[in-house]
Amino acid sequence: MVRDMLGEDAVIVATREERGGKGVHVTAAVEPAFEINHGGAAGADDWLQYDDEQDEFAVAEELTEAMLRHSVPEDVMDNVISCATVIGMENPGIALIAAIEHLFHFRPLPAKASKKALIMVGPPGAGKTLAVAKMAARGVMNGLKVGVISCDTVRAGGVEQLQSFTKLLNIELKKAASAKELHALLASMKGFDQILIDSPGINPFSAEDIKTLARLLNTDIVEPYLVLPAGMDADESGEMGRAFATLGVHTMIPTRVDMARRLGGILAAAHSGSLALADASNTPKVADGLFSLTPKSLAKLLMPGAYSHGSKGSAAARAKKTGTQ
Repeated sequence: MVRDMLGEDAVIVATREERGGKGVHVTAAVEPAFEINHGGAAGADDWLQYDDEQDEFAVAEELTEAMLRHSVPEDVMDNVISCATVIGMENPGIALIAAIEHLFHFRPLPAKASKKALIMVGPPGAGKTLAVAKMAARGVMNGLKVGVISCDTVRAGGVEQLQSFTKLLNIELKKAASAKELHALLASMKGFDQILIDSPGINPFSAEDIKTLARLLNTDIVEPYLVLPAGMDADESGEMGRAFATLGVHTMIPTRVDMARRLGGILAAAHSGSLALADASNTPKVADGLFSLTPKSLAKLLMPGAYSHGSKGSAAARAKKTGTQ
């Protein structure tokens, strides 16, 4: 199909699953041809392609180092580097932004009234309760009428932890111990701009836990968000992203970004689960809230040196400046 559309010289740069494995997104490109001029020899400007190849190699080398440093899985790393190389930027930071923008989706958390209740799901200790508290604080500060429900009634201190935050916000915390109670509670809560739900942590590799969460999500008036801590093993994160995607989760909120030195798990989960990236958490302080993830902010987290003050840009540019060939 790619060759029918773009010609025999077309190459597939990257692929990713979408809609929980029901679709595939394909990125393809055509390399520009190296043409001979009418004089029978390549024009002087054409030979500059070798400088371009050197630039591309230097950019690819820097991106590879960054991806390896963050333990990015090989398939994701290949997609990022291939996409950045085809785009042809000389600065590795800009190339990474462009590649991330093309390969990943970004969907900010709703800042205004939402028709669906937002339920935070994820493994135990991922930061779901804190994410709900931060979202509630932001909603109240924006003048919204916010309702908060806790389904984490089994874990010791689960309700009390969230209640300590909702009291400060003058929000009455409601509790639901089962899917039936949650659905009945949602049906009775009218007039709220946003309803936020804290769910119990589950083991995504446990069939029983998956069934329990599926029952909570078995209504068309909730929108699930996967809360996943950064810094986890990338392969584990990827498998978790895929497991939660089977339950209809389409968006992820990374947490503990401030404590993570390897962010490959974020890319792996988003790639494997075809998950869009929403806001992220980089502090345990509720008042500091969440920050928006964008291609630029994620690229800065992955390659901070490429954006540091006084940076001279790409390795290719530095090589030219010193006369290296």
